[in-house]
Amino acid sequence: MAHVLAAAEPISMLKRPPPPNDDEKAPPVNKAARRRDPPSSDPAAALAAARHEFGEHGGVNMSIEASATFTVMEPDTMRKLFAGELGPDRGDLYIYSRHFNPTVLALGRQMAALEGTEAAYCTASGMSAISSVLMQLVGAGGHVVASRCLYGGTHALLSRFLPRTSGVTATFVDADDEDAVRAAVRPGETKVVYVETMSNPTLAVADIPMLARVAREAGAKLVVDNTFTPVVVSPARLGADVVVHSVSKFISGGADIIAGAICGPASLVNSMMDLQDGALMLLGPTMNAKVASELAARLPHLPLRMQEHSRRAGEFAARMQRMGLRVVYPGLQDHTHHGRLRAMANPGYGFGGMLCVDMGTEERAARLMHHLQNTTQFGLMAVSLGYYETLMSCSGSSTSSEMDPNDRALAGISPGLIRMSVGYNGTLEQRWAQFERAFALMQQQDAPSAAAKYCKAI
Repeated sequence: MAHVLAAAEPISMLKRPPPPNDDEKAPPVNKAARRRDPPSSDPAAALAAARHEFGEHGGVNMSIEASATFTVMEPDTMRKLFAGELGPDRGDLYIYSRHFNPTVLALGRQMAALEGTEAAYCTASGMSAISSVLMQLVGAGGHVVASRCLYGGTHALLSRFLPRTSGVTATFVDADDEDAVRAAVRPGETKVVYVETMSNPTLAVADIPMLARVAREAGAKLVVDNTFTPVVVSPARLGADVVVHSVSKFISGGADIIAGAICGPASLVNSMMDLQDGALMLLGPTMNAKVASELAARLPHLPLRMQEHSRRAGEFAARMQRMGLRVVYPGLQDHTHHGRLRAMANPGYGFGGMLCVDMGTEERAARLMHHLQNTTQFGLMAVSLGYYETLMSCSGSSTSSEMDPNDRALAGISPGLIRMSVGYNGTLEQRWAQFERAFALMQQQDAPSAAAKYCKAI
């Protein structure tokens, strides 16, 4: 039996270190802190209201519990732990860090507060979060309806790995087409509808309320990858059953950590931690406590970082469009899903820090990125996203290369599509001047090529 996972708790549940001796009483908690306000729909406010863990000796930052295993004072306590009679929320007792670790559990409470879910569990990577959820919810021989535009690793998991290892099948559809989604559902077989809030890399925005309705009517769970839009969109508040993250990206912000998270009902997270039948417990994608401590210190300023990522991405997208470039950014009025994202987004956080520029061919995309990195230092050619420097890659030959050419074409991933994660280092005008210089250099190289093609044609 699994231990019941504690959900996000209000600040009135502050966990303070014990007093130095039994005769000294703990200081009283401020009466105002005892007031239980309803959960806020603003992610920043929800994070601020979440339980704060103090350090072992009263430090303002929580202590790191680096132990792999935990001792008990009486033999019968261990029996009760394995029977589920005791646990993290029943006596503040732990067995083994692959199961629950106090530091990782504290980060899970923060993630649950951020996404507005009952509980959350943090994992060693985003892919471990995705694969564990799918294996737990779908089961052998089950069926998934998935958006045809997904991160390449997720697409490979659904189209190749899970069919080969567990008989799970997936139908990839245009998630924007409600009729297509409904038609893909197999009564009694479809267990999950899977989408990304903002698709990687094409930046299509999922209609989460519609998909939640379709999934619910089919008896399936809607699982949403919110990696591109933490804080900007809260899928669970729009009807999603489970929210997954690659925490390595915007949430981490430093391009120095690999981590993931699963946010959803406590019943799901508990089932995934079951000692005999839980995907997380038995596959063991355990987050290191030191990593959890670092991430816990970064989460409070995630809303501020997302505001600046969004502000700069929006400004760059508008300026690039005025230059005549083919730009994809949901904050632009001509984006197909601009109105949808505006309606779903949490006010004050913009439209996200991701944009795409379609250069037509992979060769032109490569030349522009070369100048952006090596000539003007606008950004870095690298996969991933959410870093304080701008990161850019040609998706068709990198993060979407797991998809075959036909699947990439169906997903709208052109050979010259550059995906940019817009950073906030340096000033906006400094970075824009670097972009303009790089683009001008590329155009100078384009001119002889265009002239040669013209001469050849005549």
